[in-house]
This record gives sequence, C-alpha cells and structure tokens, in this order.
Amino acid sequence: MASLRGAKRRKRKPERALPAKAPPVPLPLEGDWWDAFSRRLAAGQPSKERQNFKTALKMSRKTFDYLCSLIKGDCTRKTQTYRNFRFGDKVILGVEDQVTIALLRLTTGESLLGIGTRFGMNHSAISNITWKFIECLEERAASHLKWPDPEEMAAIKAKFEKIQGLPNCCGAIDTTHVLMCSSAQPNSNVWLDGENRNSMVLQAIVDPDMRFRDVVSGWPGILDDLCILRTSGFYRLCQKGSRLAGQMELPGESAGSMVREYIVGDPSYPLLPWLVTPYQEHGLSSEKVEFNKCHTATRMVVQGALANLKDRWRVLKGELWRPDKHRLPRIIYACCLLTNIMIDLEDAVRDGMPASHNHDDGYRQQVSNVADDGAVIQRDLLCQYVSRFGSQLPE
Repeated sequence: MASLRGAKRRKRKPERALPAKAPPVPLPLEGDWWDAFSRRLAAGQPSKERQNFKTALKMSRKTFDYLCSLIKGDCTRKTQTYRNFRFGDKVILGVEDQVTIALLRLTTGESLLGIGTRFGMNHSAISNITWKFIECLEERAASHLKWPDPEEMAAIKAKFEKIQGLPNCCGAIDTTHVLMCSSAQPNSNVWLDGENRNSMVLQAIVDPDMRFRDVVSGWPGILDDLCILRTSGFYRLCQKGSRLAGQMELPGESAGSMVREYIVGDPSYPLLPWLVTPYQEHGLSSEKVEFNKCHTATRMVVQGALANLKDRWRVLKGELWRPDKHRLPRIIYACCLLTNIMIDLEDAVRDGMPASHNHDDGYRQQVSNVADDGAVIQRDLLCQYVSRFGSQLPE
C-alpha cells in the first residue's frame, strides 16, 4: 500500500514498556480439579482462605467420587443442557463442579442468590444444578434407603439388644420439623404448626448405625405424630402383618413367651404390638423405671440421626425462605439418601453421636394415650426380661 500524501517521516520515539500481562490460567489437569475449584470458592469469601476438600464438603473424596459417578451418566445424555452451566468467566462446569455446587447448597444452607454471586452465576442456574443432582440421586441411589432384608434385620436386632438389652427390636422412630418462611397470612396458612411456626414434618425410622430405613415427609407441621404415622405406608404394612411380623421366644424364666418384632418410639406414639413406647403412669415400679431408661437409651439413635441430619445438611436447619412445598420433601429425602451413602461407604468424615440430640428446638413433647391391650402385655414381658438380664449387659 502506497504511503499517504504529505506524510512526513518522523523520528521514532522509543516505545514505553507496557506492563506485562498475566499469563492465561492453564486449564487444570484432572488431578488438580479441587485446587482450581477451591480458588473460586475462596474468591467468594471475605477471608479469601482456601478450604480443604473435607472441610468444605464434609465428606471423603471416596464418597464424592461415588456421587460423581452417579451423575456422570446423566451428563452424557444431556450434554447440551449441562454445557449451558458456566461460571462467571464462561468456563463450562464439569461434573465435579456441578456436584460440588449442589452439595454446597445442601451442606451450607446458603441461599441460591448467595452461592450464585460467589461463582458469578445466576441463582436460577444454581437451582437447576441442585435439582438435577437431586433427581439423579432419586433415580440411581434409591437402593441406599430401604427396609432391611432378613439377613440385615438379624444383625440390626443383635446390635439393638447390645445397646440396652431390648430383644427383637428392629428400629427407632421419631419426627422433626423443617422450618419454612412463608408470606401467607398466619390465619390462612395450613403450614402453621402448634408453635406458631411454618413447618413441614419428617418422620424417620433408623437402625442402630443411624441409617435411615424409612422416611415420610411433606405433611404440615400442625399434624401430630400419631396422625402422620397413620397416614404412612409403613403403618399400613405393619397393621396388616406384612412388616414387623416376626416372632421371638424369650429365653430363661420367660420361656414360652413370644414377642413380636417392633420399633421403639417416644410418648407421642401409640403403644402397638409393633411399636413399643415407655411407661407414662405415675409411681412406676423400679423395674418399669429401669425399662424406661433402657428404652430411652435405645431411642437415642433416632434422635442422634435427626440431629446429625440437620447439622450436616444445613439446608434443613433454620428457616427456608419460601420453599417450593412440592420439592421440599424430595430435598429432605435426598439429604437422608446422602447420609446413608456416607454410612454405606464407611466415610470416616461422618460424625458419630452429636453433642446435642435436640433436633427440634422449641417444640413440646407430644403425648398419646392410645394403647393396644396386646401391646400392654408384650411391653410388660419386655420389662420383665430387661429387669432379669439387663445386669448381664457389658458396660
């Protein structure tokens, strides 16, 4: 190209040195995934301190990798959908990124907006990622939450008897409230419970390892424990003899006396042939007082399980801001599934018994006066058995 007319040659001035540009951040190798993600996580925190993997996600890498393996198949089938999930710098989220973001939502209880701001993402993307993760758990991890088969049940009974000497015990039942913040008027809100809070109830039956074996959620907190029990499929199965129907002959002086399989529950439950509750009358004999102590100690596993559930998955602790009441039961179920997965994989990060077993602060103890005549006789047999053999239990 010809030079422009009238242009004069000027002596070239030496160019001023420009500040060196920061080299582009290389894509992390597969083994460096957490290193890259933890930098993003720290960037959204006031302290800028990077957390290690176990502190941030409260689980081992083994458990995390297992969860990623459950989700990976779904990512393959829905590649285009998942490629739409990007960080604020337009980097596409990998499977590990998506699982971690979903776990952060469940473990921290932080709002969708708060997590989205931290990673430069829209809160709706955080919601979609979390929900797809939950759907995958429901589809691929349901085997981790099931009623025990006969072989498992035999081991469960042995563990329960080892705790405080109750024979043929198959589980412990309790309920807890998941609090919700609602914009509805109190006098028209069906979710308003007896403590003037909006809540949803979770009913859970656990084994001696604090593994969830049966869960029911979705009912408003105004309903009492007896009502929720009677609406459950578990109740119907037990009433017609399809569950907890096995019999055991008590040894020793009680030889010939048969005790049905049962679970233990607090005074809010009815005394049934398959559900043993403590004695409630005044002026109890020393044997009945001792039985109640054994009963309470056995029941501690479900209180510990529910306390741990809320401590670990903090999305269930405190007040959820106007949750989708159709999705919330599935979020609760997913948290129970995740707890069981950690137990099944023998995750060393999993806590044992919590410091406090109070999982339902501010709620008064309910009391049921319903008692089946046959169940009264069975409880007396168990009481006699415990009074005779309780002293032989190992310390």
